[in-house]
Amino acid sequence: MLPEMKDKEVDIKSVAKKASADRGLLLEILDGLTSKEETLRYNCHKVLMLISEANGELLYPKWDYFVELLSSDNSYRKMSAIQIIANLTKVDAENRFEKIVDKYYGLLDDKSMIVAIYVAASSGVIVRAKPQLEREITNRLLDIDKTHHPEGRKPLIKAGAIEAFDKYFPEVADKERIIAFVKEQRNCDSPKTRKIAQDFLRKWNR
Repeated sequence: MLPEMKDKEVDIKSVAKKASADRGLLLEILDGLTSKEETLRYNCHKVLMLISEANGELLYPKWDYFVELLSSDNSYRKMSAIQIIANLTKVDAENRFEKIVDKYYGLLDDKSMIVAIYVAASSGVIVRAKPQLEREITNRLLDIDKTHHPEGRKPLIKAGAIEAFDKYFPEVADKERIIAFVKEQRNCDSPKTRKIAQDFLRKWNR
C-alpha cells in the first residue's frame, strides 16, 4: 500500500491512475476498503469511486466482493459498496445487478438511515445504466414510507430519491406518480428536502 494513503491530503486522482495500471496496488486498495483505520479506508473508497466511474471494467471482476459488503455490519462498508455497485452497472454486461436487486433495495429498510439515503441517491446512476429497471426501481423509491425509519427521518431518504428521479425523469414511464411524490415533500419537516423538491418541480416545470 502506498504510504500516502494514510494521509488526508493524498492526491486521490494520482493514486487512482496508478492503481488502474497496477493490479497489485489495486488489490491492496480493495483490501483497504475494509480497514479499521478511517483515513486509509476513506481514501481507498475515494480511489475506488474514481476507478468505478472512469474504468469500471477494472473492478467488475470484483463484483462479488462488493456484493458481500452489502451484508456487512459496518455502515461505511455498505455505503461504499452501494455507490461502487451503482457505478459498475454501467459495465454490467452479465446483468449481475438484476440478481441482487432485492438485496440492494432491501437496504432502503436498513437499520441505518444513512445507508438508505445512499441507496436512494445512487438509483439515478443505476436507472441511467439500466433503463429497463426504471419502473421497478421507481416503485421501490416511491414506497419509502413503508420502511421502518421514523417518520421525521423519512424525508431525508426521500430527498435522495428525488435527486435520483432528477437524473432520469425524462425516461420515466409514469411521471405523474413521481410528481405527486415530490409535491408531498414541499410541506415536510426537512428544509433540505423541501428545497430539493421545489428545485425539482421548478426544473421540470411542474
